[in-house]
Amino acid sequence: MAVQRVFPLSCVVQQYAWGKMGSNSEVARLLASSDPLAQISEDKPYAELWMGTHPRGDAKILDNSILQKTLGQWIAENQDCLGSKVKDTFNGKLPFLFKVLSVETALSIQAHPNKELAEKLHLQAPQHYPDANHKPEMAIALTPFQGLCGFRPVEEIVTFLTKVPEFQFLIGDNAATQLKQSLSRDSQAVASALRSCFSHLMKSEKKVVVEQLNLLVKRISQQDCVECMACSDNTVRAGLTPKFIDVPTLCEMLSYIPSPSQDRLFPPAWSQEDPYLSIYDPPVPDFTVMKMEVPGSVTEYRVLALDSASILLMVQGTVTASTCTAQATISLKRGGVLFIGANESVSLKLTLPKDLLMFRACCLL
Repeated sequence: MAVQRVFPLSCVVQQYAWGKMGSNSEVARLLASSDPLAQISEDKPYAELWMGTHPRGDAKILDNSILQKTLGQWIAENQDCLGSKVKDTFNGKLPFLFKVLSVETALSIQAHPNKELAEKLHLQAPQHYPDANHKPEMAIALTPFQGLCGFRPVEEIVTFLTKVPEFQFLIGDNAATQLKQSLSRDSQAVASALRSCFSHLMKSEKKVVVEQLNLLVKRISQQDCVECMACSDNTVRAGLTPKFIDVPTLCEMLSYIPSPSQDRLFPPAWSQEDPYLSIYDPPVPDFTVMKMEVPGSVTEYRVLALDSASILLMVQGTVTASTCTAQATISLKRGGVLFIGANESVSLKLTLPKDLLMFRACCLL
């Protein structure tokens, strides 16, 4: 009997403090839609839905005919399902973690090393860097969303330093002067100046930050200064209260914000030689997320085979899925997650005449 290589998954939800609360969270809504037994707690945050084999969130297999209980266990015994290139390159492990995020407040500032530096840090301090792999990321907006990614052109940062005295105060005169002078120098001088500005801002004492934020909120509530700062819209939406604006918000004056026309961003990796990037430069990742939209007038849609294992998330619509290896059809509706082994195609039959919206994560080497 052929090994079943397509099956539904039950995935792990992470309840980080920054997530949206209860049914206000898209993560919670996807969970409730896919699992009628799920109980959503309105007083708890639902921040991330993890679809993969991470040790802290290994997806459960929803098929009683499969002996292994989790996706990680199944892949360990069926490594060919990854695809030949993926299997050899990543030592028989699924090399990506597919997520849905539902964000209420600013996340912590993150910086991921590139492959070369990740290997070096892993050797030097495995307790702090347990993974020798880099972590390239791609984020796709399901709803209107704003993210900070890399650094703005230095000229823009200098403009904010000039127009926003509270920002200048937290950066410090010396660091601000260094950045202004770097405009006429080489890239190493720019990187050093950015490092100094960012370090001063992030290391500012909480008391001082609160004082400057109060001054900032008071000033922009008393005058029309929309043009003076990058984060004016956020501040107005927050009701001009410092409770909702903090150091990450001030980082908008340092960081690059993709234009509203972009629906995705690629956080840049950092190296030991150049950990501070002055301009956002999206890489070309090996890891891909495909967006699939199917009109409700189509009765059947085929998900094509790839030389990579993939994970499919149903965001909108209701279908039954069938394959050559599956013993029975699989019902999928909003929030449903499907694992698809390498070189497997899947036929989706629409059970309701409503448009489908799906996302498929894979690794194309």
